[in-house]
Amino acid sequence: MIALETSLLDGLGQVDARADRFTGVQVDSRRIVSGELFVAVGGGAAFVDDAVARGAAATLLPDDAFAALARIGRAVRDRSSARVVGITGSMGKTSTKDILAALCAPSARSIAAEASYNNEIGVPLTLCRLQVDTEVCILELAMRGFGQIAELAEVAQPQIGVVTNVGPVHLELVDSIEGVLRAKAELIDALPPGGTAVVPRDFPVTRADVEVLRVDEPGGEVVDGRTVIEGVSFNFTARHQVQNAATALAVLAALGLPRPASVDVDFSRWRGEEDELPGGGLLINDSYNANPVSMRAALAYLAERAGERRRVAILGDMAELGRTGPA
Repeated sequence: MIALETSLLDGLGQVDARADRFTGVQVDSRRIVSGELFVAVGGGAAFVDDAVARGAAATLLPDDAFAALARIGRAVRDRSSARVVGITGSMGKTSTKDILAALCAPSARSIAAEASYNNEIGVPLTLCRLQVDTEVCILELAMRGFGQIAELAEVAQPQIGVVTNVGPVHLELVDSIEGVLRAKAELIDALPPGGTAVVPRDFPVTRADVEVLRVDEPGGEVVDGRTVIEGVSFNFTARHQVQNAATALAVLAALGLPRPASVDVDFSRWRGEEDELPGGGLLINDSYNANPVSMRAALAYLAERAGERRRVAILGDMAELGRTGPA
């Protein structure tokens, strides 16, 4: 991480500093390495001694954990020259982030959010991984209601804003698809003049001072167990990943980075993980989260992969459907 002065923590809560600077930020004491700051989020106060024993340069018991992490993350962001990509959308945020990270890796020093580090804790923690020589930072920005993406974007200051799609998610909090669109549009509103918006074909963008790249539904040809999209060979066959890959390719173009001929994507856990079972069975674990659109896509992929084999779908509850859910 770009080193920060422990004086930055003044006014954020109870600080115990053993050095003038810290070189990383953790909220899990088990991940502390010497020289890092431990921020005690939630019940983290019980693990301060563990963080100190592991070499923490400072510990912070914040008055407001979200505000503290936001200040620290923004301070790192302000000292970095990296181009920041913010990705939001109803579905495919994490997979698009994973695909883009794989596309950027051969040609740019990049960091990307771990797993689904996409909220008031995860976004600052990702920013705190920025190094002096980082060229591209890929963030995932989630929302549970209005104003949250705007708050995350204020910390992250992205130059490229990506909306993967708009669908029926978090309706309990934003009421309608129109509400979802309004919440996602906060990312485009946060872009600086001259920034770039990468959005679906029908996503409304009213700003005239940003470049708009619109992503159409692309074709994708499966060849030898890989999917070729716009001349790039990817190590997946799931149809629902094609749009995510096309979006990532548009971002790659906005970054001015070259396209690799072939890329292997390391997808985050529980996104279509496949495990062979004894007797010829196949377990597809797509259990991270669900909404009506992503569920249909997962079931379509199950049917495609099953072929002539018997299919069994084990489905959990689907929450936050608002007035569109069961009565």
